[in-house]
Amino acid sequence: MDGRELTDAERRVWAAMPAGTRAALVGLPATDLRTLLLTVARDRAATVRPSDVVRRWHEDRFVRPARADPGVLAQVEARMWQLLPADVSGVELSPVVPVGTCSAVTPVSQNRIVTTMRASEVLSDPTNALAIEAAVRRRRSSEVHLAAAHRVLRAQDFGADASAHFRLFALVSSARDAGSGSTQARLLIRHLTYWQTVLTELAPAAAPQLHVTVFDDPAVRERLADTVRPALDGGTVPLLDEPERERGRGYYRGCAMRITVQGGSLEVGDGGLTDWTAQLTGDAKERCLVSCLATERLAEHADR
Repeated sequence: MDGRELTDAERRVWAAMPAGTRAALVGLPATDLRTLLLTVARDRAATVRPSDVVRRWHEDRFVRPARADPGVLAQVEARMWQLLPADVSGVELSPVVPVGTCSAVTPVSQNRIVTTMRASEVLSDPTNALAIEAAVRRRRSSEVHLAAAHRVLRAQDFGADASAHFRLFALVSSARDAGSGSTQARLLIRHLTYWQTVLTELAPAAAPQLHVTVFDDPAVRERLADTVRPALDGGTVPLLDEPERERGRGYYRGCAMRITVQGGSLEVGDGGLTDWTAQLTGDAKERCLVSCLATERLAEHADR
């Protein structure tokens, strides 16, 4: 009904339902659909035994506790907050965001998101939520810089040894375009300088690196060479060009970055320029830069 071809699993489920079920459910008002789903969930929960809960605790990758040391993690994140510039506002995000928060502004499939029954979805990326908050705050501020630390949950399977949930420390900046890539350059300097500072202090022995890729934007390419790179040169964490990168093209606009340790072999962070606040505000002149770092990975390599 949405023009997308059904998967085999979807075909199997809908084929087992009475004719017209899908159309009837799609046509239900949101409040009625929520009532229906909550009723089903209540009835299914009524059949669950304590032993079932313990079994799911062991088997369900969504609910297993993280393996990170919470004490070390808290120390790492506390220092990251202390290192933030004074004009960056911290945001304590909700565990859930409006349904479609990711898919409305990015090419991410909703199948990768844990959707709830209450017109919301579990937070899967704090940068998306911060972009919404930035768009709201831009109505009363010339530019906005936000930060959040949050445990996220993602539906895609990262492999047997990987957790479905992990903590991210995220930055989002939004400002009006001043032309010639100057705004993008200024935002890039802010984020890259912050990550350079964090890595220099917390993980200098882990051979940290920053990587940057320009996606078909001549103005950003010029500002990277004559503005961004000179501002970052001299730091102990090198800024390296990564022209061969294709991952993130279409998700990021104009420029992408990566944060790595172990000489580039382990990625701990990612980011780039986006059009998210431009879409959210309806203003094509809005410029937005997002970046984030997996604090559990950083904690594993942080100097004690």
